[in-house]
Amino acid sequence: MTTTEHLIDTVEHATATPDNAQPYRELGLKDDEYQRIRDILGRRPTDAELAMYSVMWSEHCSYKSSKIHLAYFGRTTTDEMRAKMLAGIGENAGVVDIGDGWAVTFKVESHNHPSYVEPYQGAATGVGGIVRDIMAMGARPIAVVDPLRFGPADAPDTRRVLHGVVAGVGGYGNCLGLPNIGGELVFDASYAGNPLLNAGCIGALRVEDLHLAHASGTGNKVILFGARTGLDGIGGVSVLASDTFSGDEGGSGRKKLPSVQVGDPFTEKVLIECCLELYREGIVVGIQDLGGAGLSCATSELASAGDGGMHVWLDRVPLRAKGMTPAEVLSSESQERMMAVVKPSDVDAFMRVCKKWDVIATEIGEVTDGDRLVITWHDQVVVDVPPRTVAHEGPVYHRPIERPADQDALQANGPESLPRPTTAEDLRALLLRMISSPNLASKRWVTEQYDRYVRGNTVLAQPSDSGMVRVDEQTNRGVALATDCNGRFCKLDPYQGAQLALAEAYRNVASTGATPLAVTDCLNFGSPEDPAVMWQFEQAIKGLADGCAQLGIPVTGGNVSFYNQTGSTAILPTPVVGVLGVIDDVTRRIPTGFGTEPGETLLLLGDTRDEFGGSEWAHVEHGHLGGRPPQVDLERERLLAEVLVAGSRDGMLSAAHDLSDGGLAQAIVESCLIGETGARIILPEGVDPFVQLFSESAGRVVVAVPRSEELRFTEMCTARELPWVRIGVVDKESTELEFQGVATYSLDELRTAWEGTLPALFD
Repeated sequence: MTTTEHLIDTVEHATATPDNAQPYRELGLKDDEYQRIRDILGRRPTDAELAMYSVMWSEHCSYKSSKIHLAYFGRTTTDEMRAKMLAGIGENAGVVDIGDGWAVTFKVESHNHPSYVEPYQGAATGVGGIVRDIMAMGARPIAVVDPLRFGPADAPDTRRVLHGVVAGVGGYGNCLGLPNIGGELVFDASYAGNPLLNAGCIGALRVEDLHLAHASGTGNKVILFGARTGLDGIGGVSVLASDTFSGDEGGSGRKKLPSVQVGDPFTEKVLIECCLELYREGIVVGIQDLGGAGLSCATSELASAGDGGMHVWLDRVPLRAKGMTPAEVLSSESQERMMAVVKPSDVDAFMRVCKKWDVIATEIGEVTDGDRLVITWHDQVVVDVPPRTVAHEGPVYHRPIERPADQDALQANGPESLPRPTTAEDLRALLLRMISSPNLASKRWVTEQYDRYVRGNTVLAQPSDSGMVRVDEQTNRGVALATDCNGRFCKLDPYQGAQLALAEAYRNVASTGATPLAVTDCLNFGSPEDPAVMWQFEQAIKGLADGCAQLGIPVTGGNVSFYNQTGSTAILPTPVVGVLGVIDDVTRRIPTGFGTEPGETLLLLGDTRDEFGGSEWAHVEHGHLGGRPPQVDLERERLLAEVLVAGSRDGMLSAAHDLSDGGLAQAIVESCLIGETGARIILPEGVDPFVQLFSESAGRVVVAVPRSEELRFTEMCTARELPWVRIGVVDKESTELEFQGVATYSLDELRTAWEGTLPALFD
């Protein structure tokens, strides 16, 4: 249909032409879904209605394959855990009370497929979208993070995608003036042709300033404000994230190639300040950002979450393209747009604030006393639907679930038979190869493209175990955030792998002195139409939910990203877990680098076992994946966190670094190079030095303790039955790292190996 008055597909026209063919399959709807829409409406949908249902019933927006599994989070969340949340699953972002009248909102979301099609804009708009989710809760965004995953580091297409993604993340975040305080950078062949761009944001607000997305109050006005609506992003993330890539493993083909949204960070920066002033003026009843599915999402979600209906005059929407149809206006995912519900008496004040910030604002609708979402185009009704059927009552699939046929064989093929280094010379060479491998090498080449300290409240940033920002400049109260996931562990055992991701993020937060408080997630998997993928998904959710219940910290929300595969090759199951922690005084945070105190003693907390299934050693040295992942003991993780937080609070620790990928050797090298100090490491006698150096057993942290505090700290560990062993001493005067009986390295030699890999690959 064109936009001329006589050819608009109105509700009246749809009723009179029930047999008109419609391209519902091309829009991603299945036969039974299209029939259900007809049953709901009692007629065929108009073009505009079909567009709304197609984007809102997409996998990305409706969670139709994951809803029944996500409900497990609710069943495992206790009242005590719920009490920590001011807003949880189902809202734009989770919100938790951090004390002193402050609340923090945080979330991680995916923008995976757009970041492969157009890396710069895909990544940039991924950052912009998650920032608006935070804004919609009434908060000021204060920091971002970016968990990233790419194909093999030496693959030509990885260079294309990584350069664009990193530039997009940095370009948008830097222009917004938001510090990038953490994330991940992982390379694996399974992500070739299907990289993962997971973007996270933290926002701070006073408890009483919390805003939610609902359209309440008959007669209240609906105002669209921000950028104009264009053709960019039509069928964008909502469709892109609901289908798989086709073609070979390199991703040379595409089944669909819709537009990727185009971002303007300077417009968003002004929009942030405009929103914050609107909140301060108290003139917003409800608010919703426009991200995936655009106006289709914002109008239907606001209406369905309110206490009435809504009437929208779609032709009032400010456009930046000529000849757009109602369906295109509703489906556009143009960025930097928000929608607010405002009392009639506050509209003038609302418009004055928007004019002050030079933000376009247009009254496009009002809340009605009915139960319908009615949208008109030049006085003709083009949408007349029950809003809940669009936003919240889409299809719910009980997808087939089947444990992979090769799972037993995969777990039986452990790394025990792989050749191990047996001499000191072998171990010396292995350490250098390990620390210079792409997954373990310094990420400085990436993070130096981000502004990590803008706004002046960054306390810790990568390469620290977790990022940390000050929230209150008067009291120094702050929060820490870490994101983690080892996809190889999840491939071997998705239940345990999800718990290991939770444990590592929890441990990383505690290693900086913050108390873990709440969780967000970004669940990245292959096609839900594959029963083996759904088994991985179900197991990962159960593992994460059970783990959070055991630790007593709630999942406040998150994101599901399916169809992450190229042809029949799915990515490693990658349930990224973000843990937020709170610290009452950021001046007592624990740094990662050794050497802040002279003559520090190094202690290893936790148990080391011969655990190499899914390890970085097996991956780097042998290209092997098989066996069982490391054991996870969440009670030990809780105890370890309590000891670390107590050590921070009481001034007993001068540095801490968790042990994960690469084991003890990696942690020691990083802490020495970050602190620019030498050290002498004494490995316990009678134990295989290879296991001591490279095992990836969970629940371990290496800490630096001032001499004056060693006895007090070790007595606390002993009293709490936390295993510890003295493994060495920091030598600030030395320029060498010595593993006694194994090898000695100059710091220059280690730094060249650790920092040289990514520049050599990507400069």
